[in-house]
Amino acid sequence: MTGFALGVDQEEWCGQLRALAVQRLRPLAEKGEPGRVNRPLLAALGELGLLDRVFASGALELCLLRESLAYGCTEAETALALQGLGAYPVLRAGSEEQRERWLPQVRAGRAVAAFALSEPGAGSDAAALALAATADAAAAGGGWRLSGEKCWISNAPEADFYTVFARTGEGPGAKGVSAFLVPADRPGLSGAPLDMLSPHPIGSLAFDGVPVGPRDLLGEPGRGFRVAMDTLNLFRPSVGAFAVGMARAALDATLAYTAGRTAFGGTLSDLQAVAHRVAEMATRTEAARLLVYAAAGAYDRGAGDVPRRSAMAKLLATETAQYVVDHAVQLHGAVALQRGHLLEHLYREVRAPRIYEGASEVQRTIIAKELYGAVAAR
Repeated sequence: MTGFALGVDQEEWCGQLRALAVQRLRPLAEKGEPGRVNRPLLAALGELGLLDRVFASGALELCLLRESLAYGCTEAETALALQGLGAYPVLRAGSEEQRERWLPQVRAGRAVAAFALSEPGAGSDAAALALAATADAAAAGGGWRLSGEKCWISNAPEADFYTVFARTGEGPGAKGVSAFLVPADRPGLSGAPLDMLSPHPIGSLAFDGVPVGPRDLLGEPGRGFRVAMDTLNLFRPSVGAFAVGMARAALDATLAYTAGRTAFGGTLSDLQAVAHRVAEMATRTEAARLLVYAAAGAYDRGAGDVPRRSAMAKLLATETAQYVVDHAVQLHGAVALQRGHLLEHLYREVRAPRIYEGASEVQRTIIAKELYGAVAAR
């Protein structure tokens, strides 16, 4: 990638993905039940090798994958991304036994993964989580009992395993958090669905003395917060790519509609107010896309400013997508509010990314902290 321009092979691959999303994946998505895991869709993502690409690629390819799928089928994009989010900590920090047990099943779309970080009192402030992991003196070889609650967990309560972050107490704040791989059938673990504005399941999890041992640890005790942040630093730019894919779909729909819709003796595109608004939508979308791929490139290079770049990319892209989809609806008028219309769908889908994986306000806090930290270091 040179100057953030895609090569011919990359452009062709993205085009193939967009077509695949529309022709192969969207029909499966439309057969799914809102608020439930769409296992046939996951199986198709596995059969097509797309889930494998999530774990075999860098940030740049992940962003291309998510943007292209989002353009043609947001449900497929989200299903793929949630598999990556839930299982990436296993890839990066899991033992050989954990990776061999779960990752082939995740890649094939047979096992559903979930990332269980947020709690009722610790959403954006992840370091404040309270799920307690207390030492289990009765456990052979040592272990813990998990007690507490997780909330707003994507794929809960239907996931087959959860990457769970709990307070083991090695230190204050983030220093006392450990990560665990917890199978869904573990005694004491239960869940309930939440009725959310979302096509995929989101639920709460209750931990009533759930037993976990050293073999369930992801990485070292007290180092779980780093596992969570490493995962989010990769996936935040790709959330931006998801948003860019939605913005581009809304923009293209608007271009086609305003170029062909007659009004006031011409087409809508003849009206300066309309043309200028479309120009603004296109400019913001392109700017967001460039920032997303700059962040992805920085991640793949191992640059030191990845947290700032990731936060900037996620912030700008999700806010831009909201702007573009909203104005696309406005330019289409009432037709865009009909159930089943592309823009009605995108209008529902585009709101949540400004909140999850760190709300826009959290991204601004991260950016400012990184900027002032650099000043202090000088």
